[in-house]
Amino acid sequence: MLRELRVRNLGVIEDLSLELGPGMTVLTGETGAGKTLVVEALQLLLGSRPESGLVRTGTAEALVEARFEPPGGGEVILARAVPATGRSRAWVDGRMAPVGMLSEEARSLIDIHGQHEHQSLRSPAAQRAALDVFASLDLGELGRARAAVRRVTDEIAALGGDARTRAREIDVVRHQLAEIATAAIENLDEEAALVAEEEQLADVEAHREALQTAGTDLRGSDEQAAGSGAGAVGLLAEAAAVLSGRDAFGPWQLRLRTALAEVADVAGDLRALLDELRDDPARLAAVQGRRRELRALRDKYGPSLADVAEFARASSERLAELESAGERAVALEADLASARLGLAEAEAAVRRARAAAAPGLGDAVGGRLAELAMPGARLEVRVAAEGSGEPVQFLFGANPGEALAPLQRAASGGELARAMLALRLIAAGGPGTMVFDEVDAGVGGSAALALARSLREAAGDRQVLVVTHLAQVAAFADCHVAVQKRVRGERTTTEARVLGPGDRIVEITRMLSGRPDSETGRAHAEELLAFGSHRPTSTRDGGALV
Repeated sequence: MLRELRVRNLGVIEDLSLELGPGMTVLTGETGAGKTLVVEALQLLLGSRPESGLVRTGTAEALVEARFEPPGGGEVILARAVPATGRSRAWVDGRMAPVGMLSEEARSLIDIHGQHEHQSLRSPAAQRAALDVFASLDLGELGRARAAVRRVTDEIAALGGDARTRAREIDVVRHQLAEIATAAIENLDEEAALVAEEEQLADVEAHREALQTAGTDLRGSDEQAAGSGAGAVGLLAEAAAVLSGRDAFGPWQLRLRTALAEVADVAGDLRALLDELRDDPARLAAVQGRRRELRALRDKYGPSLADVAEFARASSERLAELESAGERAVALEADLASARLGLAEAEAAVRRARAAAAPGLGDAVGGRLAELAMPGARLEVRVAAEGSGEPVQFLFGANPGEALAPLQRAASGGELARAMLALRLIAAGGPGTMVFDEVDAGVGGSAALALARSLREAAGDRQVLVVTHLAQVAAFADCHVAVQKRVRGERTTTEARVLGPGDRIVEITRMLSGRPDSETGRAHAEELLAFGSHRPTSTRDGGALV
């Protein structure tokens, strides 16, 4: 149920607020007063594309906010802002959301019937649901049969599909495992060692030169005598000798000799490395080839060798499952055949029930349409000849002799709205709030009273909002909202107010005679209100809700 609606800066609406209740609410007013803007505001919540110039002149954006109370309890708050330039924004329960999400949420709460595009019964799914409600169809068995087929199908897919699919997957997994096994990865840190070795092998001359220079700095050149002071070893030896025999410098002499021993040891290691360093093109090629092999494995099976090893482990388990799946697959294929047979039987039962109920729904809607000033209108419900009878299609003809066409392509907005009303009366369901605009187009006299009764009947189990020019319809409402233009300063703005009993008589008098002060019109208005007062009408006093 729509409890509150606020609209700001939309066309001639500056700031309009409405609090709504259950039952039937009518919106009335002179042509051009802004009644349709209220419907357009709700259309924006349903995701409609804003028309150019919709935002009030001189303002940055229009805003529509609505608070709903769903049948299950709680509340849902929807909002949409439409800027004068740029893209609109949407909110669902205070959180920003795509317009598509806003529309999906709104469609479950409100349905608009008339000249606009957001009638839920236009969709095949909603037409099918309406037929099922009319037929009191229990779809539980069909749902269980479909779930059984999905369950077995999923199990077969988890095994690798049918025998051919499994055989192909087995070949792929075996190839992958053989490729990894051929690489014979024994050390997951192998690549780091290969990088270091490749660096050394690829730059032997530079390494040799560095070792020679370091060795010369430590021990001096071969032409110089040891201890001549040419190298670090000699210099340290000279420094230790200078302090030798002087007890006062004993600790420092000990440290110098320790340093001398360490530096001499390093110099010896560097000499050994230099002697071992050799050009080895074959080893370099082997190291580079090994690195390429490991890189290719990582490109296929994981960013690291550890990931490659984990892939091999998981693939081994998968191969074992596939190779042992034969017997289980045979059993599942038999289960699938049985499940499909059960589904076919459940679909056939639903199809028969839908086909049996379809003529009755069409006849019932046709009878309702006759009461709504459409005596020659026809609705034909067609059910597909296969499966569960889907798609279900509603075909509609507004006049005698007129060819039937899909309901969603009905020409007149008013005729379509009445067809929707008739369907909702015959087959319940749908959103909890229904909005009718143009439903009274071309209706008058006793047909107008029949329309009013039908709208109030529809409001028995849901909230119904009606934009109307008919006094007969307005008289049957539980709540009457008057929409009118006012000029403030140099700007025109639209206001809406809930009418109390006295103001309601004045408004219906205006609708009947065009003159709110007509005595004859007033007497007729009072008679209409008495006739339509089978339900208590709102006793709230009038007042601008802005």
